[in-house]
Amino acid sequence: MHDDASPFFIGPHRFDAPDDDVAPVLDRRHELVPEPGERVLWRHRLHAAGYLLGPTEAWQRWALPVPVTVTVTDRRIAYAGGGWQLAVVGGVRDTARHRHRVRTPGLVSGQIRWQWPSRLELVPAGPDRPAELLVVCDALRTIWQPALALAGPADEVTELARQVRRSVATFRLTRPQLVDLSPAERDVLRLRAGGGPLAGDGRITLPGSLPVEFRSRDDYYHPAGAGSGSPGPAAGAACGRR
Repeated sequence: MHDDASPFFIGPHRFDAPDDDVAPVLDRRHELVPEPGERVLWRHRLHAAGYLLGPTEAWQRWALPVPVTVTVTDRRIAYAGGGWQLAVVGGVRDTARHRHRVRTPGLVSGQIRWQWPSRLELVPAGPDRPAELLVVCDALRTIWQPALALAGPADEVTELARQVRRSVATFRLTRPQLVDLSPAERDVLRLRAGGGPLAGDGRITLPGSLPVEFRSRDDYYHPAGAGSGSPGPAAGAACGRR
């Protein structure tokens, strides 16, 4: 693994997609270097955290203590920042071979390509918390769903949700070879690709997603009470909404 490889369940990986194990390529300013033909659509600084969501509960598995640079392109969402350690919340035991219990200060980065997200969860700001967007993926062989949470001012997070919604939908509509879509799924994606405002209860489904494969058996199964640190504001919004 690269020193700047993404935290274990935010770099979605499938057994038949080994290239997704490569961390985002960054320049000397720690900004994403686009791939040939890739277009950068949006860039801002937000707080990042990682969750595992279940039918009735959600655990915050890690959190970064200061904002990271978040970049949205027509192919993926990526984040990067430097100069700190990865903060695992609640004293979560780290046993997987591909992870480090303590990261040395330096670069932290990750990405989710647009074939993976199955839905978005927009959590409104509260009296003691910022607005938050969860980019949620489905996983093989488990009911747990990995999610990247990005938090910041409400207007920025709302705009991020619009950008991700449009980008994912456009990506899937223009790549029919990626997955077979039913006529109903195509209709939903056409609506998602529009520029209209967000509506409903903050839950945005994204038809045509591919399931991710966790990299280790330890990422599927966690002892009772693991991750018992504060689940954070995402827990109440995301639990039980599959």
